[in-house]
This record gives sequence, structure tokens and C-alpha cells, in this order.
Amino acid sequence: MKKIIYLMAIAITMISCKKEPNNFVTFSGKINNKNAQSVVISNPQLEFEKIIKLDENGAFKDTLNVKSDFYRLSNGQKATTLYLKNGDDITLNIDAKDFKNTAKFAGKGANENNFLAKVILLQEDFFKDKDLYNLSKDKFDAKVNSFVDDFNTNMKNTTLDSAFVAFQEKNITGLTNYLNKTYADKSYSATKLIKGAVSPKFVNYENYKGGTTSLDDLKGKYVYIDMWATWCNPCKQEIPFLQKVEKKYHGKKIEFVSISVDSERDYEKWKEMVADKNLSGVQLYSKRDQTFSGAYKVNSIPRFILIDPQGNIVDANAPRPSNPKLITLFDSLNI
Repeated sequence: MKKIIYLMAIAITMISCKKEPNNFVTFSGKINNKNAQSVVISNPQLEFEKIIKLDENGAFKDTLNVKSDFYRLSNGQKATTLYLKNGDDITLNIDAKDFKNTAKFAGKGANENNFLAKVILLQEDFFKDKDLYNLSKDKFDAKVNSFVDDFNTNMKNTTLDSAFVAFQEKNITGLTNYLNKTYADKSYSATKLIKGAVSPKFVNYENYKGGTTSLDDLKGKYVYIDMWATWCNPCKQEIPFLQKVEKKYHGKKIEFVSISVDSERDYEKWKEMVADKNLSGVQLYSKRDQTFSGAYKVNSIPRFILIDPQGNIVDANAPRPSNPKLITLFDSLNI
């Protein structure tokens, strides 16, 4: 009986002494040729930022309580990406003159970060090909598949955290979908949205001044279209420039048409902004109709389009009002 009690006591002691995982990550290392006197680790989505001072040799060490996620490490203007999770003990050695090529991680959690550093370089090399989207479909598919195969092989041959693997699998799927969609959109634009092609049309969009307006109503003049929304800051930044261009070409053979793609909940906000900013030209509301924007593959705004008096495309992705090239284009057309 005593022996049993003794063995149970040992078991209890072993359980009580079992090391619990740390609720922090230990992060240390050295920044060679440092650009600043500290490194900053941040993740805006998590509202996380930690500044770690470097010693005179560029060395640092600190502990951070984090949510398992990706973080930005910066030293001055140079930056790279980290994967941090509590319980890890990571050491980084890097040259601030070349963050991308010199990042070397050691310790617990190093595998994920070394893998990430390698992937960043592979992606950068992949996107160096300026003719990527001009390749034939077969060659494009072969290049994408080769990249994905290399990515998956590297991940399979590395011992990685399961949450990290899940994110990377999601990431590579998302990247593949993005590449295929971009290729399809560019191929479409190169054949359907070329100069001289008949422009897709919008029909019966609400006109701020009353009634409705269709693209066909504007035939006989050039039509410069601004696709925008009240929530889009880059769109709003173009407004003063657009107003100057409109004033310069007032009375000429061109109509300036602004099409709001705001949701219906922002309908009143659209009307208020048109009034408050005294927006001129033809102000239209699409009511989220995507026939026209979809045909032009409008994936981001602001987007500017120029159509000739016959309803044909001049430029499916025309210069912005803030770009001097717009005036050069107008002048070349004797507008």
C-alpha cells in the first residue's frame, strides 16, 4: 500500500511540475547596419504595437503577449513580416540594408518565420515578370502551377504550426484565384475594351437634377466618366482636380459624368455630398447596378473612362484628373 501511495505521490508531483506554455513570446536578435535605434512590431488590425530599443550593437530582446498572427517588423523604412505566437522563443539576425534576403530565424517558432521569409522572396521573384499577364493561357497556367507546387512542397517538407499551415493554405488559394481573375480580366480588356470598340452602356441611371440618364443620351459628345463613391477617399481627393478640368473644358464637346456606386443606405449621403461640394457635370446614381461597372471590370475606384461621340471606347482606363496626361489626351482629340 505504501508503495502505491508513493507512486501516486510521484505522479502528482510530475503533473504539478509539468511545464505550462508561456503566455508570451520571447523575441530577440540583432539588426546589423541598423537604420534606427529601435524596431517596431505592429499589427494595425489587432491594434498592436511594440517598440523595442536596440543597443549600440543593434541587439535587442523582449517578451510580448500576442495573439497568434502575422506582424510587421520595421527598422526605419525597412520592414519584413513575422509570425508570432505565445510560447515561442525566436531569435532573428538580419541586415537592415537588405531585409528580404538576409532574415535568418532560430529557436522555437523559427520554422514558420524562415518559411515566410522564403515565400516572400518567391512571390517577389514571381511578380517580377512584367509580361506575366501577356503570356498565352497555357504558359500562364504552367507558371502559376509551378509556383503553387513549389510552395506546397516547401510547406510539406517543413514542420509548421497547424494554424500557420491553415492560413498559408488559405493564402495560396486566394493568391491563385487572384492571379486567374486578373489574367481573365486583362485578357477581356485586351479584346473587348480596346480603343474603338463599342462601349458597354448604362441605362436609366438616376440623375441628381431629375429624371434618368443613359449613355445613349450623351452621343454627339465625348464622355469622361468618373466611377466613385462617397466613402472612397482617393475618389474625393480627385474632386478638386476634376472641377478644374470641367471648368477648363466647359462648353466644349465633352460631358463630364460622375457615376456613384454607393449602396442604397448611402443614397442620401450621395445627394448631400453633391450639394455640399457643389459637384458639377452630370451626377448619376447607379443604385448598385453592376451592368456597366461589370462590363468595364471595375474592381477598384476611382476609375475613369473616356468614350467618343459615337459611343466607342477611347480609353477604358483613362488618366485621372490629377494626372497631366489627361489634358494631353484631350488636346490630342481636339476637344
